[in-house]
Amino acid sequence: MKIHQSKFMRNIWSGIENLLLHKLRSCLTMLGVVFGVGSVVAMLAVGEGASKDALMRIQKLGSNNIIINSIKSIEEAQSSQHSHMSIYGLTYLDYDRIKSNFPTVKQVAPAKLIRKESKVGGNTLELRIVGTTSEWFELVPRQILAGRVFDQRDVENISAVAVLTEFGARRLLANKNTIGQPIKIGGDSFEVVGILKNEEGMAGNIQIPDQQVDAYVPISTVKKYFGDTFFKRTSGTMTFELVELHQIIVQVDDIKNVEISAAGIERMLKNFHKKDDYVMSVPLALLKEAEANKRRFNIVLGSIASISLLVGGIGIMNIMLASVTERTREIGIRRAIGAKRRQIISQFLIETVVLSTLGGIVGLAMGITIPLIITYFTKMPTVVTPMSIFLPLCISVGIGIIFGLYPAINAAKVDPIIALRHE
Repeated sequence: MKIHQSKFMRNIWSGIENLLLHKLRSCLTMLGVVFGVGSVVAMLAVGEGASKDALMRIQKLGSNNIIINSIKSIEEAQSSQHSHMSIYGLTYLDYDRIKSNFPTVKQVAPAKLIRKESKVGGNTLELRIVGTTSEWFELVPRQILAGRVFDQRDVENISAVAVLTEFGARRLLANKNTIGQPIKIGGDSFEVVGILKNEEGMAGNIQIPDQQVDAYVPISTVKKYFGDTFFKRTSGTMTFELVELHQIIVQVDDIKNVEISAAGIERMLKNFHKKDDYVMSVPLALLKEAEANKRRFNIVLGSIASISLLVGGIGIMNIMLASVTERTREIGIRRAIGAKRRQIISQFLIETVVLSTLGGIVGLAMGITIPLIITYFTKMPTVVTPMSIFLPLCISVGIGIIFGLYPAINAAKVDPIIALRHE
């Protein structure tokens, strides 16, 4: 066993010595593999980072959640051009039906969304008032930075309390006490009871429920103080809108029941809404689609980058064929003193594998460095996974074997007598 190991190590060192005889040629040959492996690792890291960022955004919406939003139907949009009152969207009855008629539904959070000018001392800011229940903070979990969120008692008592986001608190409550501070919202006074850290943006094609200018108020309080009718001023005309609920977030008890529950809720809403004045979004479906897109994206990126590895393999084969021609006399001498064909094959094969493996290792270093540079300068997330390192390295070694086999067999087929006559 030790004899075989020592022979193998001697063959490796012999291969390295032969490659070092032509340092520049060996380095240039390796470049194809270096760039191939580097581009595979870097492209997979960029693709993985982009996919992971999208998946995390979708997961923040809740894989067990169903989000329903009120929208103005086409018929309503056309009719509102001629009238001054638009009536559309989700209703309190829709909320009650979803909450009581579906056994798979665990929790439901309604939301009324109104924009109001808010004021504390000399500081003013237009806030988006989110009138909701205590379930909202369980379905849209966010870190509590100070104070508390309102509970069911606040909803039942129609309490004039508000929970601000960190952004709103900094803009309105600068240089003032935060918790317990009175705040004017649309002319009415509310008490700030808590401050939340919020998220914002898009997750796929779904708007994240919260925004940085949000202020959370019990839905009973919003209904009492602001009612269900709102006015919008557009192009010099004033249009009134009657919308009971702008959004309903539904949490299903088990992820396996999400799609079935969504279909059931969809059928129920169609029975009570003659117009298409709502839109339903299912983060789980979006999550599955994003994961499928991620797999396709990685396959495409990997395939494109693998072309560079193929070119590198062709370069290795080309240079090894030239090496066989140059070393014909050396091959003839080895064969004449008793070297077997398999020994000649193994010698040349070891050289190509050493060449491709060294190129693969350098390529890995380059492939890991490029994503770090991209993240540093563009703030774009990149993720280098163990598979994106292991797979390209295995491919580079495989390319050394595949593309080195033909030159090695050609070398072994050289006739010793003819080879000894070669100059």
